[in-house]
Amino acid sequence: MAKRKQQPGGTPATVALTAAGVTYTVHAYEHDPAHPSYGEEAAEAMGVSPERVFKTLVADVDGVLTVAVVPVAGRLDLKALATAVSGKRASMADPTLAERTTGYVRGGISPLGQRKKLRTVLDASADAHATICVSAGRRGLEVELSPGDLTSLTQAVRAPIARA
Repeated sequence: MAKRKQQPGGTPATVALTAAGVTYTVHAYEHDPAHPSYGEEAAEAMGVSPERVFKTLVADVDGVLTVAVVPVAGRLDLKALATAVSGKRASMADPTLAERTTGYVRGGISPLGQRKKLRTVLDASADAHATICVSAGRRGLEVELSPGDLTSLTQAVRAPIARA
């Protein structure tokens, strides 16, 4: 698989945020490969509530790759994701296909700056927070931004797609 070159000044996600003129904060931390959960590791390392740290998952909804952005404190409800995009059936995408399509590696997939822009659904719980954190495009790097800016930049649908 061809590696995506890091953009000058940051990852494709931070370059996209900067180009859009969006206010965001970068949070870097030392990634521990032995940690069982990328998202929980990020929340712990940044000292941020897991309800404000969102993971980016790639699913297949009726043959169309779809990004689901849900809190690390919860799990993706595949049926709810399918419903949110007027689909019938959803399953997790093949990890290799997700990496190749987005240009990011697992644990570092960002909803922003993807190689191929995928339709995106942001869990409605994001509305409860002034800012949320999502991957900035590599393990150990997060961006904090408003849910409104994330929705606008990804043209996301907001729907209740997470469960406890």
